[in-house]
Amino acid sequence: MASLAGTGTPLLRARVIPLQEIAVLPIPMLRSSFYLLYNYNKDISSGKKNCGYPGNGRLTRRCLSISAAHAGSPPGDSQVRVRFAPSPTGNLHVGGARTALFNYLFARSKGGKFIIRIEDTDLDRSTKESEEAVLRDLSWLGLGWDEGPGVGGNYGPYRQSERNSLYKHYAEKLLQSGHVYRCFCSNEELEKMKEIAKLKQLPPVYTGKWANATDEEVQEELSKGTPYTCRFRVPKEGKLKINDLIRGEVSWNLDTLGDFVIMRSNGQPVYNFCVTVDDASMAISHVIRAEEHLPNTLRQALIYKALGFSMPYFAHVSLILAPDRSKLSKRHGATSVGQFREMGYLPQAMVNYLALLGWGDGSENEFFTLEQLVQKFTIERVNKSGAIFDVTKLRWMNGLHLRSLPTGEVIKLIGERWKSNGILTESEGLIVEVRASYLSGAFFDDSDQVFVMCNFYGVEAFHLLKDGIDLITDSDKVLSSLLSYPLYATLTSAECKSVIDDGLPDVAASLLAAFDGGELLGALEEGQSGWQKWVKSFGKSLKRKGKSLFMPLRVLLTGKLHGPEMGSTVLLLYKAGKSGAVASQVEFLTLDQRFNLLREIEWTSFQRDQPVLQSATGVP
Repeated sequence: MASLAGTGTPLLRARVIPLQEIAVLPIPMLRSSFYLLYNYNKDISSGKKNCGYPGNGRLTRRCLSISAAHAGSPPGDSQVRVRFAPSPTGNLHVGGARTALFNYLFARSKGGKFIIRIEDTDLDRSTKESEEAVLRDLSWLGLGWDEGPGVGGNYGPYRQSERNSLYKHYAEKLLQSGHVYRCFCSNEELEKMKEIAKLKQLPPVYTGKWANATDEEVQEELSKGTPYTCRFRVPKEGKLKINDLIRGEVSWNLDTLGDFVIMRSNGQPVYNFCVTVDDASMAISHVIRAEEHLPNTLRQALIYKALGFSMPYFAHVSLILAPDRSKLSKRHGATSVGQFREMGYLPQAMVNYLALLGWGDGSENEFFTLEQLVQKFTIERVNKSGAIFDVTKLRWMNGLHLRSLPTGEVIKLIGERWKSNGILTESEGLIVEVRASYLSGAFFDDSDQVFVMCNFYGVEAFHLLKDGIDLITDSDKVLSSLLSYPLYATLTSAECKSVIDDGLPDVAASLLAAFDGGELLGALEEGQSGWQKWVKSFGKSLKRKGKSLFMPLRVLLTGKLHGPEMGSTVLLLYKAGKSGAVASQVEFLTLDQRFNLLREIEWTSFQRDQPVLQSATGVP
């Protein structure tokens, strides 16, 4: 099988087929199901020589169909090579992240290779910082690459800015074959062509002024040092058809294109030329990219054919849309992976949610790990319709993944979060481990390692707040709420009036006595069992039980009417006060401070409906 020297890439094999046979052309034989139909009608009676174009005699009018077929059977799974090619001009957009994910999943599901290639030909906008940020976000998502920056590979270099010699080589090859010619038109001339086309209501395509220039005309301009671009010679009539793996058959008329530039006057290659050369020389088998690149396929297909490259399969993924069905942009809020990472989202949740934007396994299941996605993913199930980015659903999904994490991971994440925000003085230890257990909805028995580490002596962490957070950042508010003591605000609320009228002052007096006598603190030292024994005894002494007992206790001990399981909460407040783990700047009142506040309350003022309009030491 013929191949490009040094690349191992099979050459395109073209065969001429009469137009009437097109309907019966066997689709499976085509690597990308790509047809190119065009006519040449060339009149050289003017005596002009077609500079550099092969066969300078008169070309008769023909109608041909050229099928770009892989020279052999379609590649098997072991030959799958896909790439994600970001431009380092900004942050990694969620749309780009999904494209990278689909490429990754396709490669892994087929046992192929996932390649990263940096498309940094926009020298004015490309930055090293953006490249590093994009690679960091891909790594955070867990999308490791087999070849690319930081990894290397046999098809490098993997930055377009380092591949200029390759582009110039193939541009010269096209120039020599006549598929490309030099264009010396000035910017003013090009703008005038556009204006004339607009007046005639025609597509703004290049008129081909230099397409038929003679050698003498070209040499004259070169001798004067006139800047020039290299333009690809597009057939004037015909149609291109491809069979997109997602969108089905897509076609374009060639007369809407015009001869396009592949090399700028400054010697820099144009995007479509770079991409084609890179994909071919890197032996990319499948090009999976956003649908906004679909129009580029026409130019790239023509370049593939002209250079004798084998066409890859194409799959164009739909755009990600905002709720108003417009293209997702910054005006809709966070759009980059880095922003969502900083907001507290988990990479597992981001990957899961992005995969569902346009893909599904056919079941009602929506919860997938990355490994499960690799097993389930098929390109055939990718939808060609636009997908709506719903932040509310992403948040919900993040909550599912957060609660599915091992408790140790939740402890680490939350502890680091609280320490970095200045809520706690340490990222490990008793309050972090126990509180994180509450947040993750974990349940432990006395033998659990976390409890041994905590020396919590058999206290069980119940499902106190398992539905309280969907993001790690939510834990800040949850912890702050737990540590706060808004007693005065609660006592002056309308909802608390019935509790006050039900003898709250009497319960307060008895609770103060139990605290001063040491019974309450002794019970808390014994843990959950000690608390349960004490509260039962305390209720009997007051002849109270159920709501009439626990509601006043909750108000007096936590300063709130509602909250998580009270026993575990009070135990945690007691331990937090003893450990000193809560940072001094946090408005936290220990049990000692809370009881001192209770001693100062004038209960008669509340009973006479004269509320005290102040909060407990500024705690809201």
